[in-house]
Amino acid sequence: MAGNSFGNFYKLTSFGESHGKAVGGVIEGVMPGVVLDMDFIQGELNRRRPGQSTITTPRDEKDRVEILSGVLDGKATGTPIGFLIWNADQRSKDYGNIKDVYRPSHADYTYQQKYGIRDHRGGGRSSARETIAG
Repeated sequence: MAGNSFGNFYKLTSFGESHGKAVGGVIEGVMPGVVLDMDFIQGELNRRRPGQSTITTPRDEKDRVEILSGVLDGKATGTPIGFLIWNADQRSKDYGNIKDVYRPSHADYTYQQKYGIRDHRGGGRSSARETIAG
């Protein structure tokens, strides 16, 4: 079974795939009243956004975080905070030519050996895109 939850005091459970509709997560353990600085959070997401240099993926993702639950008027309510980042530029078709080829320095082979399935569309859950939820 894949581990998708991290932490004890604060717990993050992430979901989604790099070539699915969205990537997101649920954060548990945030005390009620904690102010969430959405400008700071968005600034950090902008720093890691793809398509900004020649050494990253050319995908044009805006990486705008959407808070689904657990926040009211900019403050944590004490309930789990659900968030989502939509994928807009998946380009799954770009990976069709490597459907049966394991890419060096990627987790394709290891993922298939561990879970018995391989998502050739950019790595699925083992993609660097997953770091957006953390």
